[in-house]
Amino acid sequence: MKLELKYGCNPNQKPACVFVEGKELPITVLNGKAGYINLLDALNGWQLVSELKRATGLPAAASFKHVSPAGAAIGLPLSETLKKIYFVGSNELSPLAYAYIRARGADRMSSYGDFISLSDRCDVSTAKYISREVSDGVIAPDYDEDALEILRKKRSGSYTVIKIDESYVPEPMERKQVFGVTFEQKRNDIEISEALLKNIVTENKTIPESAMRDLLIALITLKYTQSNSVCYAKDGQTIGVGAGQQSRVHCTRLAGNKADFWHLRQHPKVLALPFKEKLARPNRDNAIDLYLSDEESYAVLDEGLWQETFSVRPEPLTAAEKREWLSRFNDVSLGSDAFFPFGDNVERARRSGVGFIAQPGGSIRDDDVISKCNKYNIAMAFTGVRLFHH
Repeated sequence: MKLELKYGCNPNQKPACVFVEGKELPITVLNGKAGYINLLDALNGWQLVSELKRATGLPAAASFKHVSPAGAAIGLPLSETLKKIYFVGSNELSPLAYAYIRARGADRMSSYGDFISLSDRCDVSTAKYISREVSDGVIAPDYDEDALEILRKKRSGSYTVIKIDESYVPEPMERKQVFGVTFEQKRNDIEISEALLKNIVTENKTIPESAMRDLLIALITLKYTQSNSVCYAKDGQTIGVGAGQQSRVHCTRLAGNKADFWHLRQHPKVLALPFKEKLARPNRDNAIDLYLSDEESYAVLDEGLWQETFSVRPEPLTAAEKREWLSRFNDVSLGSDAFFPFGDNVERARRSGVGFIAQPGGSIRDDDVISKCNKYNIAMAFTGVRLFHH
């Protein structure tokens, strides 16, 4: 059976469809009409959250954009500060809702218009939160009837809701075509577990349980992220994903900048920003992003924008204040999908509070990278497993 799609990657690429040779599709569209990129995001995201749940035993969620996760997380409760920066309020939520709120909150700018993946049956608590955010669709193994009704009303009834058969197991070999040429390879079905984190090569050999969990989250996220990629994780969620860069240090910088923004969103000045009442959440996200830009950019921003957004123009967060705030964080976990070829990656990671690293190892400069970790008392494990994804 073929499932007809709206179009391929672009509107001019018609017709478009998906199918499984000799088998029924493992997905059912319960509402809306899925797009080509939607399904790429959905199927990658489903694999990610399924593996996260197997690795941690907790419900998991991912927020995907253009075949890479903007965020991924497990269902741990939120602190009062996280509730504020994720605009949640004080309502009691389900573990699955916590997982998606964390995944969406990791990089709210990038998650705008995301495709959501849920490891568990979607409940009303999760559906209510999804209904508030700008999103293209969701995939889950099932939906409570009331949750499904909430989602069916989203986007004037056109919101894409996909149910996946969680018992589905794909064939061990996978194929794709590029320019009429068929590529075939064995699926990357290696399971990410703590067994990959036993080879700690630094002087500091202490990786606490919470950091082990976060390293697993980072590595599993990287397994489904376009390479080259680096992921920062903390407290059960990603806080910065750098995807699809040609240079690994650029991955580290990009993901580190996102992690810094995640930390800076929790600064008292940001929490106290005087937003106008009823300002939409995407407008708040945009304003916070501009507010956290460098001081020179802040100084020349259009006055009209601030009048539309704030009741009074806030005082800037200075570079010195940013440095002081970021210096408080030193327990961030970092995963890399391939080895670090130079110590500059460690230098950049340290500035974003990284205390634990997991990477394959195998560079001719491993000694230099290990030496840099020892200099900053960072614990680093060599997994021996590369996680390229294309």
